[in-house]
Amino acid sequence: MTARIFEFQGIDNFRDYGGYRTKGAAAIARGRLLRSAHHARASDSDLEKLAGLDISTIVDLRRANERREQPSRRWAGCVAEVIASDHGAEGDAPHIAFLKSEVLTPTSGRAFMTGTYRRMPFGPAHVELFARYFRALAEAPGAVVIHCAAGKDRTGLLAALTHHLLGAHRDDLMEDYLLTNTAVNLDERAPGIARQIAAMTGRTPDHDAVVAFLGVEPDYLHAAFEEIAARSGSVDDYLEGVLGVDQALRARIEARLMAPEPAPKA
Repeated sequence: MTARIFEFQGIDNFRDYGGYRTKGAAAIARGRLLRSAHHARASDSDLEKLAGLDISTIVDLRRANERREQPSRRWAGCVAEVIASDHGAEGDAPHIAFLKSEVLTPTSGRAFMTGTYRRMPFGPAHVELFARYFRALAEAPGAVVIHCAAGKDRTGLLAALTHHLLGAHRDDLMEDYLLTNTAVNLDERAPGIARQIAAMTGRTPDHDAVVAFLGVEPDYLHAAFEEIAARSGSVDDYLEGVLGVDQALRARIEARLMAPEPAPKA
């Protein structure tokens, strides 16, 4: 699984989320579906590497103020389409508002994340961006890269919806979602994040609380899918009724992203 993880100097959690076998025994193409954290700290070497990935579309799932505070770096000659949204442009991002108002513990952090995942599928900005992303999957001539701030929650849900649409097995869908916990060294990252939280709030959270907040857990994604089922009936109904992924669009996405099956042996 770690072969999916790309090594960059200043971009975290960069991965290929294609390549999985599907229920129909075909495979999702490699090199067409990429995901990551933000690109604001990309080094010049990182930009050269990005330039070689045939990226034609970048879906930035961050809020407008997040993009202003940490503007993405682009490689020389970049002509990729950038899809972003100005919904919810002002005010603190939800995780910042939570950290300012609550004491971060493993329990409070997990409760916040579970609630966040229940809200995400139907938030106006996410509905807009997710719908535009799926249309881009059918049309983009090259690779599509999706990212948010850490590349784990907004990005993780959208990647999971993509895996569902393309027929990946649920175990693979979840394994890919949880790969954030391997791609990012949470124990190493936690002390620096704790210092940032302390500077912002005057409270220093303990190590385990920060690690839990930085990672992902199966219950988070389960919460999103449970909310989708409760409000839309099923993930397929959500994709079509909320995001506009009808059968025609679905067929175009599959035609572009499913790898050709190998010819049978003579």
